[in-house]
Amino acid sequence: MMIVAVASSSAGPALSLMAAEALRKTAEVMGQPIRVETQDADGAAEPLLDAEIAAADVVILAADARTDGARFAGKPVHEVRVADAIRHTRAVLDAALSLVAAPAVESPEPATTTPVQASVPAEPTAPASEAPAAGKRIVGITACPTGIAHTFMAAEALQKAARALGHDIKVETQGSVGAKNRLTPDEIAAADAVVIAADTQVDTARFAGKPVYVTSTKQAIKAGQDVIGTALTTPAGAGPAAGPAASGGAAGGAAAADAKRERTGAYKHLMTGVSYMLPVVIAGGLCIALAFALGGIYAGEREGTLAYALNQVGGAAFRLFVAVFSGYIAYSIADRPGLAPGLVGGLLAQELGAGFLGGIASGFLAGYLTRFLATSIRLPATLEGLKPVLVLPLLATLTVGLLMIFVIAPPTQALNEAMNGWLLGMRGANAALLGLVLGAMMAVDMGGPLNKAAYTFGVGLLASKVDAPMAAVMAAGMTPPLGLAVAAYLFRGRFDADERRAGGPAFVLGLAFITEGAIPFAAKDPLRVIPALVAGSATAGALSMAAGARLLVPHGGIFAALIPGAVTHLAAYLGAIAAGTAVTAAALFVLKRRVPAAAPDAA
Repeated sequence: MMIVAVASSSAGPALSLMAAEALRKTAEVMGQPIRVETQDADGAAEPLLDAEIAAADVVILAADARTDGARFAGKPVHEVRVADAIRHTRAVLDAALSLVAAPAVESPEPATTTPVQASVPAEPTAPASEAPAAGKRIVGITACPTGIAHTFMAAEALQKAARALGHDIKVETQGSVGAKNRLTPDEIAAADAVVIAADTQVDTARFAGKPVYVTSTKQAIKAGQDVIGTALTTPAGAGPAAGPAASGGAAGGAAAADAKRERTGAYKHLMTGVSYMLPVVIAGGLCIALAFALGGIYAGEREGTLAYALNQVGGAAFRLFVAVFSGYIAYSIADRPGLAPGLVGGLLAQELGAGFLGGIASGFLAGYLTRFLATSIRLPATLEGLKPVLVLPLLATLTVGLLMIFVIAPPTQALNEAMNGWLLGMRGANAALLGLVLGAMMAVDMGGPLNKAAYTFGVGLLASKVDAPMAAVMAAGMTPPLGLAVAAYLFRGRFDADERRAGGPAFVLGLAFITEGAIPFAAKDPLRVIPALVAGSATAGALSMAAGARLLVPHGGIFAALIPGAVTHLAAYLGAIAAGTAVTAAALFVLKRRVPAAAPDAA
């Protein structure tokens, strides 16, 4: 049977080309002839001919953007996301071929979506052949600490899983630019189940009375159908703290236990604090950098000037962000009643010199103490409403505040000062070693726990005016996509056509400090690509620390670093990034195998 396909991603040409190549290669293995047209902002590449469409038995539309379906009138059409065509290519082809015996679909109207990086795609409309009468209505929310990659990947995975199971789903993404595809009260009221796939705290008050299943973005991406199945077997009225369905549910006992640990663990609470803290740190750092750019090294001493005012604004943000971090750790653990004691504890930690470490301690103390009090204190029904707004905040704030002043802050302050003194006194080999370790952590899992741990370490030290590790972390996070882009351009024989075309977008992502731009390359050949990325990032981190580069801004990549005053020793810092990029590219040349001559541009 003849297959024709269209691959079109609004996120850029790289994903469209990856989907096209995956469809071609898998169809070749299956012995199925196929022609694939790719579409991007510049138009169609290798457009399908009218004769090819007429001869086709089935059409595959792998699209995250609207495509013209009028030319396929009368043909069976199978619609999927671009991500599905890349990850589950054989299943996509099998599903398309199964439509050949089904009634033809007239004038298909592809689902409308928006770019993956900007907002979650609109609710997909499953083909009639895939939607059973017993389909359920599901609503969901996805969220990750930075609100960029994993938020939207989890949303796509849930949509694909629901469509495969014959259910309707709408997913709200709580990303870096706020909530998108927001759920309406009517949609929530009509839903049979709620899925929360989040690595940060999500407010679930609007889902009261609904079956609510909470898991991680990783679980949603990895096992979307299991997550959907478990959500539909969760009893009505189960809140987010309720465990997964019994072991007979779709996810199974082991997966359910893993999911419960994921959503209640300390890592998730820590990442919730990081996600709310980041905007405060970034704004404060940029204000201080602008103050230095306008007023020089004495910007904070010349009262009445714009530089002095900017320095005050940035300083206020830096005094505040430990409190925000602590408050939202507590919020993640105990919901709104934990916010007040967490904020107060974090502010005391900052004022008493306990710094970032004290903020972590106060956040977890406030959260778990508030949750304990909430379950332990019993009030008459007429007074129960006072508990979250009066009783819990008062008791928890008093307890946390006193413990911070008399018990926690003194030793934490000593530890914080010792660590800061050690970091500030680092020179030569010791500084390079720390940079090497931080750099390797940034590259080894590209957005995973080790990457987040290194990044959180760098951001936290900014509160104590220790900003050299932040420079090393950002340099190391930029080099993986930059090195891949350079290698794909210089050593074309070691990359297929999709990877070469993805080099341009990867270069831009690297400049913007989005390490996830390296993920598509690493997913194809992890055993060769990841060691090369680690080598380059470790080099960049080590050289940055050895040069004494300091960075006041925790995000923005090269664009923030080029603001006057944001980076010290700018030339050495840019040299560290360039060296790390070169090492990554050279390692890829050595480790990656040459692509067979016919493969890169095969039709």
